[in-house]
Amino acid sequence: MSLVRNQYRNRTRRAATAAVTLLMAAGLGSAAAGASSAATVPAQTRQIASSTLGSDYKITLTALRSTEDEYAASVRLQVYTKTGSAWKESDRVTVGDVDGWFWYPLTGSGAVCEFSTASTEPAPLTVSLLVTPSIGCSEATHYVVKQGRVFAG
Repeated sequence: MSLVRNQYRNRTRRAATAAVTLLMAAGLGSAAAGASSAATVPAQTRQIASSTLGSDYKITLTALRSTEDEYAASVRLQVYTKTGSAWKESDRVTVGDVDGWFWYPLTGSGAVCEFSTASTEPAPLTVSLLVTPSIGCSEATHYVVKQGRVFAG
């Protein structure tokens, strides 16, 4: 009698497990379908670093959240020169690939591993950013700012 009871319990458990698995797969499938047809993510930006080099240049790093992937981001490096009493953008470049960074690590604590500048002409500039906490920091990218323009260093 106990052998029959154990076989019945095993079949019941397998059927329940299969039903739960099927329901979860259906739920995930409909969630994925909803995500693909959802509206794009609104644009978000967050300044993650800034440096002013005397009265010559102001340099900023800004994280730009992707409008297509809520987890992806780009990083924009902008150079400003002083015109009268106001800073005016003179150049901008993308650090790394467009949408090649992760939004949350970029906008969290410890996002900027290295951001170094110097008040010389040309002005050397080094940037290293957090890829993820488990991966760590990116390799340093070197630039040079000459007469308000950014060049690979």
